[in-house]
Amino acid sequence: MSLREVRILHEKITSPNRYPFNVPSIRTMDSLEFRRNVTFFVGENGSGKSTLLEAIAYQCGFHTAGGGRNNYYELASSEAMLGDYIRLSWLPKVTNGFFLRSESFFGFANHIDEIAREYPSVYDSYGGRSLHEQSHGESFLALFRNRFGRPGIYLLDEPEAALSPARQLVFLRIIHELQRRAQLIIATHSPILLGYPDADIYNFDASPVGLIRYEDTDHYQTTRRFLENRKFYLRELLEEDEEEREGGVDR
Repeated sequence: MSLREVRILHEKITSPNRYPFNVPSIRTMDSLEFRRNVTFFVGENGSGKSTLLEAIAYQCGFHTAGGGRNNYYELASSEAMLGDYIRLSWLPKVTNGFFLRSESFFGFANHIDEIAREYPSVYDSYGGRSLHEQSHGESFLALFRNRFGRPGIYLLDEPEAALSPARQLVFLRIIHELQRRAQLIIATHSPILLGYPDADIYNFDASPVGLIRYEDTDHYQTTRRFLENRKFYLRELLEEDEEEREGGVDR
């Protein structure tokens, strides 16, 4: 493990009421400690988990649209507005790694194709062929299996976006192998990925952000309740939707 702590530099923030500084998880956070080789960030959309992960990637020197330190390509990077307002503590510092941003992965795949026109061997790090010639899920797994082989820090923003449940289980095996020589910080909504044993899970829906047990996450609780009572949940949801539509017609 190399990244030990991230600290929010509140003293540098001059507009605390502006985004992203006004996000509750960011506003109330002083620091976050990394104690294990696998750490998960969980929370609803807009809770700040991806914002912090992106800021860490920025401080690591990774392309904030996705990639490592040596990936330079013309794609509008996210501004990483929090990036200049955090401090990372390392022991020791590492420079190798990768930031996966699911929503901009298409642009990264284009970047690799551009490099391959001059250096075809670049595909060796991505399964031997263009990421565009593989399905979305296959391209993610090719990246994880080949590009992530070296020691370093790997920051993954919703990697489950392209993975079926079965492939998420495959990814759990990849995580297990990789964490022996690398550090992973993963923002996710997947109750399957969150089930990885002995990982720390930080809940960004809490203020301040704190550790949470897997079984206490909303992701686990909601999924379990739905699977155990599917007919009840569907009846409640669909009947409520019907009532809302009928109420709208009456008005």
